[in-house]
Amino acid sequence: MEKNYWKIFWNGIIPGNPVFVLLLGMCATLGTTSSAMNGLMMGIATAAVLVCSNVVVSLMKNLIPDKVRIPAYIVIIATFVSVLQLAISAWMPALNASLGIFIPLIVVNCILLGRAEAFAGKNGVFASFLDGLGVGVGFIFALTLLGAVREFLGVGSLFGGKIFPEDYGALLFVLAPGAFIALGYLIAIVNKIRR
Repeated sequence: MEKNYWKIFWNGIIPGNPVFVLLLGMCATLGTTSSAMNGLMMGIATAAVLVCSNVVVSLMKNLIPDKVRIPAYIVIIATFVSVLQLAISAWMPALNASLGIFIPLIVVNCILLGRAEAFAGKNGVFASFLDGLGVGVGFIFALTLLGAVREFLGVGSLFGGKIFPEDYGALLFVLAPGAFIALGYLIAIVNKIRR
């Protein structure tokens, strides 16, 4: 079932982007993208867990019985999330405070379980690595772009650097309703470009 490696990688970035095309992982997407930096860091954290869990699931696919496949995948994902959270808590406490509960919630992000079930459990290690990397890069791209748009329109900055005075920003975009509005417009733009 191995395929063209470039196509496997590329599919997760634009054609099968988890946020803009498949509309997966909305909790993290809407909850952590109040700034470009938060979106970038959440995307990197999720991508790291996705790549690692895809590789381990692919390595263990013949050892895991079908009856406990899903629970086994969740345990694998939860292990990597726990390691990630401990590392972030120890070395990046500001990031841990900023992302808060969304780091442990990576465990229940449907992107990870979906890729483990749909791809890594049926393909080789290298293909699963590329699939995880491609979907991870697509997720990083989506979260960073959404965070950048919200930060720019909401407070007039980009990655913390001021572009225009905060008084001219629309605070709505930093709040939850602005996340839905910005995401809706970005999905429309991406769909227009894809067609």
